[in-house]
Amino acid sequence: MLYLIGLGLGDAADITVKGLEAVRRCSRVYLEAYTSLLTGGKEALEQLYGRELLYADRELVEQRADEILSGAEVSDVGFLVVGDPFGATTHSDLVLRAVHAGIPYRVIHNASIMNAVGCCGLQLYNFGETVSVVFWTETWTPESFYDKICKNRKAGLHTLCLLDIKMKEQTIENLMRGKKIYEPPRFMSVSQAADQLLQIVQRRRDQGEEPGLTEETVCVGVARIGAEDQEIRTATLRQLTSCDLGAPLHSLMVTGQLHPLEVDMLRLSAEPNALDHLRATDGSTFTS
Repeated sequence: MLYLIGLGLGDAADITVKGLEAVRRCSRVYLEAYTSLLTGGKEALEQLYGRELLYADRELVEQRADEILSGAEVSDVGFLVVGDPFGATTHSDLVLRAVHAGIPYRVIHNASIMNAVGCCGLQLYNFGETVSVVFWTETWTPESFYDKICKNRKAGLHTLCLLDIKMKEQTIENLMRGKKIYEPPRFMSVSQAADQLLQIVQRRRDQGEEPGLTEETVCVGVARIGAEDQEIRTATLRQLTSCDLGAPLHSLMVTGQLHPLEVDMLRLSAEPNALDHLRATDGSTFTS
């Protein structure tokens, strides 16, 4: 059987009892190592689980998945994913390959950033479409995530922004030459994401548009959710450009219409003056 096992968000101890039992039954266990990051790293997991873990990078999972499935029809193979196996990213292709090969599979769920963000005080059922904010380059500055955020806000909904992660990436030059040389890992911070959003806001103004959010829109930056040193910071978009939330992983939430209870919860992590932009009429929506 193929087991897809969620590891949770904090550290090695966040695996479920059911997940740990499955890991210890497996003859081979892979750790998916390109969509997220777990505090403590591979060694901490191996020590607690009592099993050697094999790194599964993007190339292995997307191009050589048959290697993962090899032998799974006669023994148990584990595939570990930080968060939930179908949370921030999907591994549907691996499941479909298993099914087509006649290999049964089982999913063991765990907490992911998709539900853990409720710790900041924003209610999960008030979120709209989740977006990904990607690293810009000198020649590529996409804005589609901004338009989705504005669509959510127009409907009164909050937006969870998943921030870009670059793991085992190659330069175009090395890719074209077939050189297996990889760039150092990069993790987008809340301040970088906020800065990119503000650049888009200014571009839209320059084009004569009325922006769907402004420098004073109240947002929430979070870092290392689930870990002992997690950070939650409620601030205006402008304030977040200078906020240092420390080590990865970071996520950003752009608020929509707020319930009074949400406002009270956000005050627990608010920067000075961050919540001064609420309408006095009902205390539940932003002026920006």
